[in-house]
Amino acid sequence: MASYECRGKKSFLLTVELGYDGKGRRKRKRKTIQVDESLLKTKRKLENHLNDELVKFKIEVEAGEYISPGKLKLKDFVEDWEIKYAQRNLGAQTLETYKGNLRNHILPAFGDKRVDQIKTIHVVNFISELEQDSGLSQGTIQYIYRVFRNVMQRAKDWDLIKKNPLASVGRPKDNKKRKVNIYEPEEVQQLFEVAQSQPKHWRLFLSLALACAMRRSELLGLEWKHVDLIEGTIEVEQVITRGEKGRAVIKEPKSETSKRIISLPKSVIAELKLFRIHWKKEKIKAGEWWIEKNHEFVFCNEDGQHFYPTTPTTWWRRFIKKADVRFIRLHDLRHTSATTLINQGIHAKIISERLGHSDIRITMDTYGHAIRTADQEAASKMDEVFYSRKNS
Repeated sequence: MASYECRGKKSFLLTVELGYDGKGRRKRKRKTIQVDESLLKTKRKLENHLNDELVKFKIEVEAGEYISPGKLKLKDFVEDWEIKYAQRNLGAQTLETYKGNLRNHILPAFGDKRVDQIKTIHVVNFISELEQDSGLSQGTIQYIYRVFRNVMQRAKDWDLIKKNPLASVGRPKDNKKRKVNIYEPEEVQQLFEVAQSQPKHWRLFLSLALACAMRRSELLGLEWKHVDLIEGTIEVEQVITRGEKGRAVIKEPKSETSKRIISLPKSVIAELKLFRIHWKKEKIKAGEWWIEKNHEFVFCNEDGQHFYPTTPTTWWRRFIKKADVRFIRLHDLRHTSATTLINQGIHAKIISERLGHSDIRITMDTYGHAIRTADQEAASKMDEVFYSRKNS
């Protein structure tokens, strides 16, 4: 038996009867829900909505999936969150990062606390303590906040709590903006000179990283079917990243804007054409040792299988030592590429699309200094024009 009763203007109590226990006492599960005010205007719509909610609640109870929020601790809810939300909506590597932050920071502080007893002031104090005493970077604290907010939002969405306690807590600010690290033109030239003694695939990897501002994961996921040597373009359709337990995973890019078509310089098209011939010869030479049957990865091992996600980084560290240039991250080649385009006067919108940014504001924020410098240089050139006219 199941029923509902009004407990306030927009509040209703759902009750599901579960028979009797061994001592002859009635067993019940109850849940309070809030309804939209528009439903109160029509009795029939309200009754239909409440009956639907009652049926869903009854199914949950009978399937053993409903736990009263009054007894649910955060550490127990996180297990539910992982199965019913995280495994379906987060990438494997992202999930591992979320779980690490939960395990190392959030659950030690809140794990034994009931979900409905976690209040905004508790979160404010928690963030404040992290900022003052943990020794963690502000970026790490921001990520902890993001994970905690995600978990508690699911608790709200599933009607375990009325309000997400983190909704009123602003994202921790990072007053120290990380400076974008890039190579100067002469350093890039030095890289390419030393790269001539590197294996062909690493020379091409370097060319695409700098010419196309592609991410490491995008380059690793690149197949020949994504390369149009006639049109001179590359289509970013998939990436290769580390997933659960460090396993390599082939998946779609993280956002729709990350899927994009990138135009290639003529010199890189010529390099790709030569490498395509080399790649085919290597495949023929490998014969039966070529075990990859489903993909044609541009960057691959001798058996045709893709490189492991960290392989380019390992090569990069060795390569820059040999090239005798200062260390910057492999990812900073992407920044070097973007900054070079800015200095060439390319519009920020075009650069944003080339990088696969979801919003031009990300581009403006990341490369703001370079854009301002280019703008000052443009102003100087205008001054030269006006000054020459004035004195002509």
